Amino acid sequence: MENQIPHEAELIERIGWLIRLRWLAVLGTGSAIALSWLLFPGALPLLPLIAVTAAIALYNSQFRLYNRNLMLGPAGMPRLRQAQRFACIQILLDLVALAILLHFSGGVENPMAVFFVFHTIIASILLSRTISFVMGTVAAALFAAMTGLEATGVLQHYHLPMLGDAEPYRMTGYLLAVTGTMALTLWLVAYMTSSITVRLRQRDRELLQSHQASLAKSRQLEVLNERLRRIDAERTRFLTLVTHELRAPINTIHTSMELVLSGYLPPEKVRGVLKRLMERTEELSDLVSDLLRLARAREEASRDEQLAAVQSADVLQSVVELMKAEADSKDIFLSVDVAPDLAPVQAHPDRLKLVWTNLLSNALKYTEPGGIVAVSLKQTPQHVVGIVRDTGIGIPPEDQDRIFEEFYRAENARTASPVGTGVGLAIVKRLIENWGGEIRLESEAGLGSKFVVRLPRADVGTTEEA
Repeated sequence: MENQIPHEAELIERIGWLIRLRWLAVLGTGSAIALSWLLFPGALPLLPLIAVTAAIALYNSQFRLYNRNLMLGPAGMPRLRQAQRFACIQILLDLVALAILLHFSGGVENPMAVFFVFHTIIASILLSRTISFVMGTVAAALFAAMTGLEATGVLQHYHLPMLGDAEPYRMTGYLLAVTGTMALTLWLVAYMTSSITVRLRQRDRELLQSHQASLAKSRQLEVLNERLRRIDAERTRFLTLVTHELRAPINTIHTSMELVLSGYLPPEKVRGVLKRLMERTEELSDLVSDLLRLARAREEASRDEQLAAVQSADVLQSVVELMKAEADSKDIFLSVDVAPDLAPVQAHPDRLKLVWTNLLSNALKYTEPGGIVAVSLKQTPQHVVGIVRDTGIGIPPEDQDRIFEEFYRAENARTASPVGTGVGLAIVKRLIENWGGEIRLESEAGLGSKFVVRLPRADVGTTEEA
């Protein structure tokens, strides 16, 4: 039975065992009644004994049906309490039935009174110590009431012929000794059995807690191992991409230097080769700078850094001022629309400047002269939202899913501007996600692009909007 506490599983199992054992008791009682009738006809009242035995069989059949439904119910504390009440009812009915059977089969003379002890043991095993003492007290009270009522003549005493003397049930000293011994035995049994049961249940709980703690640690280790596997796979992929991207400019530089140093190159072409060599060196320098920025962004993601409250509008304005000259040189209209009283965002000032620089430089790079680049800032109850929109070449649908990958550039971007590392947008996405924000793209080839950045406000935290 999954998701059960040990006591619940034990109790439900023992209830089924008690019901099966009761069928054996019914069979044994019926056999004893038949045997006594054959050996001593008329000595005991046959009909009351049969009626009590039939009543036991009847309520046991109902118990069996109820227990089946109990086993199919949902596990947990409600079912445990239900099972405990069910066990109490069974034991109480058995004690009453046993007292009635004893009365009609010899009373204090019947050695089967020992079954009061048996039921007290069952109560001590299945239920709490308090309830087991209550059951022991009920058993002792029933036994005392039966013997007392028979001794005073309120109830008729039925003598067992095979036990000889028919008068012990009237002997006060004997009755007090037997009743006192029975009560003491029941209480001692309740105490000893419940003590052992309490210790066993405590050990079960400790084992369960230890097992659950081990499972929790195992799950944590699995999560950490999976994270390490992802980091290792990402590192391998990163090194492969870096190696690939570095190889081309380095090979070009090496080839150009060989041509110059070999002396076979005509003097008039040396300047052109050196110019290409300088361009490739600049590309390599840009790539190394982007790789350093990307590595820094990765490092941020791998550790918990304290974020600061940054005025995104101020950072954006400083970047726009730097980009103004480039926009004017390309005859591109650069507009800025910043909502008043913007809340600060959770970010790093220098990294946020890098985000706006990458987005605006890309927009200017891939927008034709005479085009428009518009940037705006507004806020929602949970975020500050930045939008960078351009009328440039746009991004084809087949490239949009990969545009934030490291070293990836769309084909139309390579055609429009051969120079570029394809790392800028990857850095932007990683930084924004490190801060608990998000970036999304809306674009259509030939009709421009729109990047939407959502950064969590520093004054309300990072709770998701409704």
